[in-house]
Amino acid sequence: MSLPHKPVVYIISAPSGSGKSTLVNKLLKTIPDLDFSISYTTRPPRGREQNGKQYNFVTRNQFEEMIRAGAFLEHADVFGNYYGTARRFLSEAELAGHDLLLDIDVQGARQIKQTLPDAASIFILPPNRKTLEKRLRERGEDAESVIQRRLDTATREIEDYDKYNYVLINDELEKSIRNLQDIVLAERLGRTSQPLSPEQKAVVDQAERCRLTNVRERIQPILASFSTSVPSAGI
Repeated sequence: MSLPHKPVVYIISAPSGSGKSTLVNKLLKTIPDLDFSISYTTRPPRGREQNGKQYNFVTRNQFEEMIRAGAFLEHADVFGNYYGTARRFLSEAELAGHDLLLDIDVQGARQIKQTLPDAASIFILPPNRKTLEKRLRERGEDAESVIQRRLDTATREIEDYDKYNYVLINDELEKSIRNLQDIVLAERLGRTSQPLSPEQKAVVDQAERCRLTNVRERIQPILASFSTSVPSAGI
């Protein structure tokens, strides 16, 4: 009997409007054996969202019962609604021999890193605050007060960028998709004892260009556009 597969867990976080959903959807279509953890939430569905597809929608009472039962790897209260990642997704990925992708905010990412310190974390940044605001307005989903709240939240969230292993600047969609694919594949390759082919080494090299220590200079003007100070040292 084969031993259970220890999944590579990928954490992806980003301010609302950074294009994270588009990147994640493309990644799931192109990378094999990668499961997606569908978060539980108490917020109502928006637009064409369907239960069990974008989120698992539950009542506040149901969510709190899951908390008491220890059903979550992480959970957080965001803008008055609960969001959480169920433990069962990690168990299911392990049994299937797959890796697991978590789309969670910075609060959840901190909790996951405490529970799963080997998780590979990726923070997606917009090119600047002006672009983020433009994307939020073009979605046409939110009132002006909500847009301003999201921008304020983004300013706070990006202060945590240096807690992540990789930072991906989503300025060109196709390039960002390729970089995200390379990061996922490089993490898999880095956890195998097999020698790498020239093509695999090229993937690893490209992923390294997105590692936190290698993108600090590129990040500085983005942080400046949000009036966020740059830490002198990170992880």
